[in-house]
Amino acid sequence: MDLYEYQGKQLFARYGIPVSEGRLATTPEEARAAAEEIGGTVVVKAQVLTGGRGKAGGVKLADDPADSEAKARDILGLDINGHVVRKVWIEQVAEQNPEALARLHVDPLEGFQPYQARRLIYGAGIDDPSEQKQILGIIEKLYDCFVESDAMLTEINPLIVTPGGEVRALDAKFTVDDSALFRHPDIAEMRDVEAADPQERLAREKGVTYVKLDGDVGILGNGAGLSMSTVDVVVVAGGRPANFCDLGGGGDAQGVVDALEVITSDKQVRSIFFNIFGGITRGDEVARGILTALDQMKIELPIVVRLDGTNADEGRRLLAEAAPPNLHVEPTMLEAARRAVELAA
Repeated sequence: MDLYEYQGKQLFARYGIPVSEGRLATTPEEARAAAEEIGGTVVVKAQVLTGGRGKAGGVKLADDPADSEAKARDILGLDINGHVVRKVWIEQVAEQNPEALARLHVDPLEGFQPYQARRLIYGAGIDDPSEQKQILGIIEKLYDCFVESDAMLTEINPLIVTPGGEVRALDAKFTVDDSALFRHPDIAEMRDVEAADPQERLAREKGVTYVKLDGDVGILGNGAGLSMSTVDVVVVAGGRPANFCDLGGGGDAQGVVDALEVITSDKQVRSIFFNIFGGITRGDEVARGILTALDQMKIELPIVVRLDGTNADEGRRLLAEAAPPNLHVEPTMLEAARRAVELAA
């Protein structure tokens, strides 16, 4: 789960990482009021779950409250890489020094050690003793924040020094592992459902494991390993997967309907590839689930099915006898992938 900049800074502040004073605004009028509270020159920053906002005009300096209102009006509603700006963050302006970068890995078995932070500081060429001391504390707190929040990414870019010599996190990127959110209900509440990808939001509502990709062959497999292998085989066959969708161990009609609703909601999909291995679930049961689902839904896209494993022959027979003309059954994974790629072209 990706967080907005302002949410990441809230978590940074919780761990004692210094951040600039700021206010959230959803209207130009709120932006003006926020600028009046902060005072002086401020920066108005679009809050979107994507990068490139500066180049897209989503970060602007404002000289006074009236200018802040005008800049917020320019930014709110802006489309940045497919994300519409609905919130802005008004923040105090500070002097930046972003040219130094050093890199070091922390052994997760050993955990963070102060000497590692010192190596980073010296590697970055930071000579001021006061700045060294502040950064040492920030690095340790950032690591604690990363581990204790079950994060996949905690990033400060840039880390700045104010004219008064205070080191602060000027920006925040924060991603939390979805599977760990049950341990962090307060972070889970930060999720902006409306900002999520429409297909991924629909999949979450229906309990379908789904990851959107950028191709045109929709993939549905039963089991994460088989589904990931299917993505690779489609690429080998010269195609571009549109998604990763895991039906799980079952193949009941409702599960197939839910998965197909998610896949077909993606307008880029031009063919659908079912790759099913009958293990826990028999092939004939999966075939009946597919046929029942297709009776409930009208799908005009070409569908390719590969069945293998327990009762696969019976499943293929059922599909051959009852399937609509847009459904094609292939004997192997590679042949099915090639057919799906061909039909998507």
